[in-house]
Amino acid sequence: MKPKVLITRRIPEPIIDKIREVADVFIWEKEDIPIPRDLLETKIVEVEGLFCLLTESIDAQLLEKAKNLKVISNMAVGYNNIDIETATKKGILVTNTPDVLTETTADLTFALLMATARRLVEASDFLRAGQWQTWSPNLLTGQDIFGATIGIIGMGRIGEAVARRTKGFNMKLLYNNRNRKLEVEQELGATYVPFEELLRESDFILVMTPYTTETKNLITAEHFKLMKKNAILINTARGGIVNESDLYEALVKGEIWAAGLDVFEQEPISTDHPLLTLPNVVTLPHIGSASIATRMKMADLAADNLVQAIRGEMPLNLVNKQ
Repeated sequence: MKPKVLITRRIPEPIIDKIREVADVFIWEKEDIPIPRDLLETKIVEVEGLFCLLTESIDAQLLEKAKNLKVISNMAVGYNNIDIETATKKGILVTNTPDVLTETTADLTFALLMATARRLVEASDFLRAGQWQTWSPNLLTGQDIFGATIGIIGMGRIGEAVARRTKGFNMKLLYNNRNRKLEVEQELGATYVPFEELLRESDFILVMTPYTTETKNLITAEHFKLMKKNAILINTARGGIVNESDLYEALVKGEIWAAGLDVFEQEPISTDHPLLTLPNVVTLPHIGSASIATRMKMADLAADNLVQAIRGEMPLNLVNKQ
């Protein structure tokens, strides 16, 4: 008898076929609705493999019900939706999908930076609403990107990829990271600076660090007061790193100029969230890796991780190596 696997969202059929070679598969078929918690709790009891997304909370309560579970394959780079400590204690392998989405997410990050700086969404809405009557010297003026100073918080793979894109815009590149990246400094002319200096000196502040207990509420009211009045904050990492209430107040008070956000503390964000009322905030529905090719690569890698574990092999992208 084949082991059983739960896939929590519809993925491309060739990827499912790869998993079917080693397991009997149950799939939550609805594309845009997460699997209901009660169904997840029912199915987790009987499966040996779980293929899941960031939308699923794989917490201690759920894992205690997982009597047969051997592997959790998360179709994402991040894995803060999974209780790693509990999974490790229960001997459950946890895997992720690094590397394959690096360049795509870096593209989106820079696109969001440009859209926010040049007020592209606001300008499009202005035109579509029939408000464009004439050319005006001050109409929808934004911030220059070429030659500006950019500060990257978190110089991991995606941070480095974004840093490479700044060179085409002749930007002064500052960064802050747990450890200095001498190779990045040599290759790209990046300058390592303390956290608060980065906030004071940067025209664009990019949040690229992972979400951990140490980075939760990394940027709060006191930090916005350090930033330039024309500063633009971009977050494509995780919601919760930036305190959203404090960000709203900073934008309303004019402590910073604008923000571009692809991630939020609660996802999906409520349509009545105060940040959505501000014209100087560009918001996206967590689409950092959303290119056709990259999402296919992510699904394929997640399937490979799961299949390897089901076969008793050590998966390539193991998170909890301990």
